[in-house]
Amino acid sequence: MLPAGIRSRLVPGINGLAMHVLEAGEKAPGRPAVLLLHGFPELAYSWRKVMLPLAAAGFHVIAPDQRGYGRTTGWDDHYDGDLAPFRMHNLVRDALGLISALGYRSVAGVVGHDFGSPVAAWCALMRPDVFRSMALMSSPFGGPPALAFDQPAGVAPSAPDPVHDDLARLDPPREHYQWYYSERGANADMVDCPQGLHAFLRAYYHVKSADWKGNAPYPLQSWTAGELAKLPRYYVMDLGKGMAATVAPHLPPQAQVAACKWLTESELAVYSAEYARTGFQGGLQWYRCRTTGLFTSEMQVHSGRTIDVPACFIAGRSDWGTYQKPGEFEKMRASVCTQWKGSHLIEGAGHWVQQEQPRQVSELLARFLGAARASA
Repeated sequence: MLPAGIRSRLVPGINGLAMHVLEAGEKAPGRPAVLLLHGFPELAYSWRKVMLPLAAAGFHVIAPDQRGYGRTTGWDDHYDGDLAPFRMHNLVRDALGLISALGYRSVAGVVGHDFGSPVAAWCALMRPDVFRSMALMSSPFGGPPALAFDQPAGVAPSAPDPVHDDLARLDPPREHYQWYYSERGANADMVDCPQGLHAFLRAYYHVKSADWKGNAPYPLQSWTAGELAKLPRYYVMDLGKGMAATVAPHLPPQAQVAACKWLTESELAVYSAEYARTGFQGGLQWYRCRTTGLFTSEMQVHSGRTIDVPACFIAGRSDWGTYQKPGEFEKMRASVCTQWKGSHLIEGAGHWVQQEQPRQVSELLARFLGAARASA
């Protein structure tokens, strides 16, 4: 199912992984590389529609299945296994290891979508000498976690966020999807759902796209239960319902599926076949690293640091992801990134922007990466 011109291979010895990588464009002297990092529940395959245009613009395009996903091996998917390999610092180490193994000391840019967005942001924040520009897609980055200012930080872990108890007290009770994804039963709920994995993924991709007319996002005022409850159910769920049941009513009719050009049935089958084989737990471990707070103190080492390479943001106009964490979109532009080059909200796209509107995304990325390289 790969378009002609996109190559697939395994690159062994990457921080304990054998990493599955898609590539377009040749490695050649003077030809810059760009690294594309997918999110959840996606694969390197999610970049298939922008890889060839970026290669035509003069780049060697590299898109891996990240740790926990697809045909990349060497990771542990046991719920009770060690979460440390999935923490953000180690995901950055994966990216560094891959580009080094491919013979690069730096890349012209790192591009991240969904949960790949914070990985790209941390790459740029921690190693600006290696990742020379950064494009984030669909998930803004609000900066590293802060240390308490002008008071002892102490050694005890921070108290649980009260917003989750507040969400559970709403009528009807609600639950944030990232905390649901951190529950032991989340993987089985999706893999073994009554409607079948393929139908689940069709409904999930549909309801977060511009095809679902219920997506009309706007900024939220605060990280409070009342404001978060304004998010669609696929973000702030009915407590105890599960994601498969949440999206099941939004399975589009067959005529609409047949008319969907951005994700055909044969393309969706690539995802459903891979997730039937691997399950979702590898990707869900990333959410658990975030929600448990186990690695917050490690990330606080970078408190106050800014991203100082050229940066931009691309998302669909119909994507709630831009606003799901109140204030982060604005903070990213105003203070986190010191070389901000623009925000682009694309009409006719929801969360899967590089698949829904690949021409516009390809043009924006090629222009951004070219300008950033010229100014380096």
